[in-house]
Amino acid sequence: MLRLLFWIALIFAAIWLWRKFKAPAASTRPPREQDAPPMVRCAHCGVHLPRDRALGNQQQWYCSQAHLEQGPGASGR
Repeated sequence: MLRLLFWIALIFAAIWLWRKFKAPAASTRPPREQDAPPMVRCAHCGVHLPRDRALGNQQQWYCSQAHLEQGPGASGR
């Protein structure tokens, strides 16, 4: 019985060590926040979108050409 417990403990230790060294370290992966593009808010409707997809006019951003032409929306948002 003691031999059986020894072999079971040895197998579990081997599996644990194998999983520990197989998995990459979490500190080597860059945070996901650095991958995200900067977001801007449409001055007309308030929707957020990536800055590279937005249309800029002076210091305001718009989500579409129609909103760019209509200008800023209501200031109550």
